[in-house]
Amino acid sequence: QLQLVESGGGLVQPGGSLRLSCVASGFTLERYNLDYYTVGWFRQAPGKEREGVSCISSNSRVTSYADSVKGRFTISRTKNTVYLQMNSLRPEDTAIYYCAIGPCVGGASINSLLFASWGQGTQVTVSS
Repeated sequence: QLQLVESGGGLVQPGGSLRLSCVASGFTLERYNLDYYTVGWFRQAPGKEREGVSCISSNSRVTSYADSVKGRFTISRTKNTVYLQMNSLRPEDTAIYYCAIGPCVGGASINSLLFASWGQGTQVTVSS
């Protein structure tokens, strides 16, 4: 079974930047290469529901962003890794960030119920 692993979280001041990474772990079989999958990034703050942040298709031609992060976050991918570049971070971006595999439709909301193979998450804290 494909498993995803997130990294790159940390503590940053408001206005700062972080880059999160998502990789597939544990397998070398070609069919488990992350390159073949559409990937989404999500976040969940304490006491709040999980929110879709961004997603990217396997060929990078389709991306989607939540309104709250448009213009500040950028999703991209290279071989077997999906990145989330987060700039101009705000305290309200504080959350655990997860990546998962599922559908990505340009301009549409990103529904966590349609995603699977969730990673353990990486904590992002934006605070002065």
